[in-house]
Amino acid sequence: MREISPTENWLLITLGMALSGVLYSLVVFPNEPLIIGAIFAVAMGVPMISFERRIFLRPLYRRIEKLPTVAFIAAALIIYEILMSAGYAVAAALLSWLGFLKPRSAIDLLVMPFDVFLYALAVCALIVFILRVRDLLGRDIFTSMLISRYRAPVKEERVFLFIDLADSTSYAERHGDLRAQQFLKALFAAFAEPVRRYNGAIDDYVGDAAIVTWPLARGVKHARCIRCVFDILDDIETNAEAWQKKFGQVPRLRAALHGGPIITAEIGIDRHKITYFGDTVNTTSRLEALCKSLNQQVLISTDLAQRMNVPDTFSLEDLGTHAVKGRGQALGVMALAGRKLAPVIAPFELRIPAE
Repeated sequence: MREISPTENWLLITLGMALSGVLYSLVVFPNEPLIIGAIFAVAMGVPMISFERRIFLRPLYRRIEKLPTVAFIAAALIIYEILMSAGYAVAAALLSWLGFLKPRSAIDLLVMPFDVFLYALAVCALIVFILRVRDLLGRDIFTSMLISRYRAPVKEERVFLFIDLADSTSYAERHGDLRAQQFLKALFAAFAEPVRRYNGAIDDYVGDAAIVTWPLARGVKHARCIRCVFDILDDIETNAEAWQKKFGQVPRLRAALHGGPIITAEIGIDRHKITYFGDTVNTTSRLEALCKSLNQQVLISTDLAQRMNVPDTFSLEDLGTHAVKGRGQALGVMALAGRKLAPVIAPFELRIPAE
């Protein structure tokens, strides 16, 4: 399946918003030009979606997403209503200037009618609830469950990243279990943005480790899975002083990347979960365990490394083949080194195309 570019994605979002406005106009104002509903819907909806996707007012979103669920919903509703009210005023002013509206006073341009307010509030409540459920499940998992993609088991190829906090046990012994969990919570939160940036999905947290996954084609394209690992490491290094000040220790991580065929299926009755079965998952876990014995921070299987163009900002060292517990064949292993410094040609930001 062809990847959807960020521009195409936003065009689809805008089109969807416009169509919702057209449908509202057909039901409530059947004799009015349909463009009125479309413009109102786009002006009110796109800023809200931009906020939810952390493109607009990102620091504010990060603050409210740390709140308990009830407080998050209340804060999100207030912010969404403010954004929609501002969008309504902008759309009303534009439509008035174009001659589609003839407001009786400035209040008609600035204040939403009460029925529109109630409709918008109901839509906001539904959207906030859906987005909160999606955040709890994970974006890919939510979509897959919604369309029942894995109701019947599916054979596919995926990339897995196992990333583990080293010396977590000794940290808990020194600072206590509660402090150790706060440390892990902050660390896993730091993983979220790089994983989102490179279109991956955090599948699970197991003790002091996180499991990240991509469909294989998506993960190897532009070496997204590798870039994700080193963005996480770079972010921790950049904020080392803050980590030291807040937790008394800078996280030390070990990571392993491997990919191959797996079986994906939705399981459970009262509690549904999409899970992965097969040698690929177990091998990635064993590969992460090799990091300690081989004294390497990041390992990648030779099979996976050969399936992508590794940028020259990274270096690979062939460590030969190693026996892996539970696997009949030895596994080719390579060490991934950190980024090499490259000369800055121009002040631009490298952006990897989104799905």
